[in-house]
Amino acid sequence: MKILVINGPNINMLGVREPDIYGKEDYNALLSGLADCAVKNDVAIDTYQSNIEGEIVDKIQSALGTFDGIVINPGAYTHYSIAILDALKAVAIPAVEVHLSHIAEREEFRQKSVTAAGCVGQIAGFGFASYYLAVSALLQV
Repeated sequence: MKILVINGPNINMLGVREPDIYGKEDYNALLSGLADCAVKNDVAIDTYQSNIEGEIVDKIQSALGTFDGIVINPGAYTHYSIAILDALKAVAIPAVEVHLSHIAEREEFRQKSVTAAGCVGQIAGFGFASYYLAVSALLQV
């Protein structure tokens, strides 16, 4: 199985951006954890991060015919990106939306996900483990 992990805006700032919410480990620690997750689950994981909505859409579209699953943390685009939602629906690759923080307990605007409707599920609130749980979930789909 080949899984694409897509990270949206500001995920590259982990460890710096609001560490009380997103944790003290940096983006490289997340990538290292995903590499370990790939080995443990005998899957190939490719990672991608962009702060630009159109680049994320392009990456989702390029996954068609190449990847068996997508793990996506759209960052702030979660709450308003119809373009990312449409891209997820267009490729019809099983996708799991992830969030490091428990978005249901955050500000009201963060509690609504537009992009989740293009995914088979959503996992939030477990820090880096949200990603590992999403990989595990995709193995069951």
